[in-house]
Amino acid sequence: MKIKHYLLSTALCISAAAYSQDFIPAYDRFSGKETSYLTLEDGTKIEGTLEDLDRRKGLIEEVTIKDANGKKWKFTPDKIKSMYLIPSGFSKFSTNMDVGTKVKKWDATYIDSEIIKKGYAYFEKANVAVKKEPEMLLMQLLNPGFNSKIKVFHDPFAAETMRVGFGGMTMAGGDDKSYYVQLGDNVAKKLKKKDYDDEYKVLYSSCPTLLKKVGEKVRWTEFSKNVYEYTFECQ
Repeated sequence: MKIKHYLLSTALCISAAAYSQDFIPAYDRFSGKETSYLTLEDGTKIEGTLEDLDRRKGLIEEVTIKDANGKKWKFTPDKIKSMYLIPSGFSKFSTNMDVGTKVKKWDATYIDSEIIKKGYAYFEKANVAVKKEPEMLLMQLLNPGFNSKIKVFHDPFAAETMRVGFGGMTMAGGDDKSYYVQLGDNVAKKLKKKDYDDEYKVLYSSCPTLLKKVGEKVRWTEFSKNVYEYTFECQ
C-alpha cells in the first residue's frame, strides 16, 4: 500500500512539473463512462457515453456515442462541429488540476469553461494544412480559454520530448515538438519547435511590444505564455 501511495505521489509530482505551459495537455484515450458532449454542424446537441473513437494515422475518422436510451450514434468528422471528451483514467485528474489552476482569464465565450474545468478536452473543426491542400479536420484545441487571436491545436503526429508511463496509463509530459497554429481566420499550419525563433515574428507581428519581449530570449517552453500575452495584452 505504501509503495502504491509513493508511486502515485511521484506521478503527481512529475505531472505537476511537466505542465509548465498553460495549454491543456493532449490526450489520445478517453473515458467510455463519463458523459461526452457533441454539437453537430446542424446545431443538434448529442450527449452520451463514448463507445468508440476511430482514427487513421492519428486523425479522427469516426465517433460513436451511446445515448441515455442505449441507442448508438455514429458520426464522421464532417458531421461534427465540436465536442467535449474526458480523458480516461489518471489523465482526467492531471488535466483538471492543470486547467483549474492556470487559466486566469477566459475570452472564448463559445466554449463552456465549466466543462473544461472538469477536465474535458475540447475538439473543434479546423481548416488544417496537413498536406498540400487544406483539410477540414476535427482537432483538439489546446488553448480553449484564450484563442480569439491564435488557436493552437494538438499535432497528432508530433513527437514529445518526454512521456511518462504509470500503471498502464501514459501521461503527456514535456513539450510537444510541434503544433498546428491558426492565426486569425487563416489556415492552421504546423509550427515546429526548431522554427519558433523565426515564426514568432509572423505570429506577433501586430504587437511590437511582445515582439521585443520575446525576441530578447525566445523559448519554445514559453510559447503558451506568449500566446496568452498576445491575446490579452496586445490591441
